[in-house]
Amino acid sequence: MTEDQLEQMHIDPSWLEPLTAAFNRFEINTPERQAAFIGQCAHESANFKTLQENLNYSAKGLNATWPSRFPSEDAAQPFHRQPEKIANKVYSGRMGNTDEGDGWKFRGRGLIQLTGKDNYRLASDALGVDFVKDPDLVLTKEYAALTAAWYWNKRNLNKEADAKDFTGMTKKINGGIIGLADRVAHINSALNVLTA
Repeated sequence: MTEDQLEQMHIDPSWLEPLTAAFNRFEINTPERQAAFIGQCAHESANFKTLQENLNYSAKGLNATWPSRFPSEDAAQPFHRQPEKIANKVYSGRMGNTDEGDGWKFRGRGLIQLTGKDNYRLASDALGVDFVKDPDLVLTKEYAALTAAWYWNKRNLNKEADAKDFTGMTKKINGGIIGLADRVAHINSALNVLTA
């Protein structure tokens, strides 16, 4: 992969070194695997531009997104457009978040959003970097790419990339198939560039 190819994909070419390091470490080593990784990450990160979860929800958005936590717009109103308060409400008591403020501290970061203290700890152990102590490291290009590739490897997504099982891959990343058409479009675009 080259800087020119990244530019053709409308991705900042400064991502080349972090992506190359992540690809080498986790055997994302064919055009199909790289295109699938890039396509999924492009969808998750607004084309490698957004490395942090946007939690700036309206009361209506909270009710629609987390109806079990916000059963009505009235119940969501005290959290309207308050990202830190929202994170602490929706992520409290799960994913290893046990201390007050953990929801916000361990909100989603990276190309494939690392979320929850348990996931930050697992990534820390696997990569030898203390993301629990300093979660904002995942906002750097190096660790945004590396944690995404670690997650990719942990979920055995090279297998789905090899089989072109983009639905199965998306379910492992997203828990559903939200944005599937956009993800597949990004994957196909990246593959066209990488194999031209």
